[in-house]
Amino acid sequence: MQAQAVGEQAQAVEDRILRTWTPLLLRTILSAAVAVLIVGLIYTAIKEPAFYVNRYHEVRAGTAKHSPENVIQLVERSSQGDAHSILTLGLFILTLVPLGRVAFTLLLFIHERDVIYIVATAYVLTGLILGVFLGRIG
Repeated sequence: MQAQAVGEQAQAVEDRILRTWTPLLLRTILSAAVAVLIVGLIYTAIKEPAFYVNRYHEVRAGTAKHSPENVIQLVERSSQGDAHSILTLGLFILTLVPLGRVAFTLLLFIHERDVIYIVATAYVLTGLILGVFLGRIG
């Protein structure tokens, strides 16, 4: 009887985590990404309205130069008001939504000690992380 009560309490805690903390975490990340993207769009419209048109023509002509940026460079250039860096940083923050969701789920499965779901979720999380890193490299 007492073991059943403890199990029900653990289930209630897990339900609270899933129903309260996960959506809060995801909404916070999503709100931050949307705010950064809106600021980036405003800066683009004000400071560099022809940036993407000019970039398109450079790519078509084969004269575009691309140098990968890391997150620190994005933050530095964003703080200096570079519209392209602000938009790129917003998209980078947006990629944290699925990463956060899968990571949170992995922690829940580790807590439950459900080995099959731990392995599957760790596999998906690894794929997402590799996708982010390979996307930054390529």
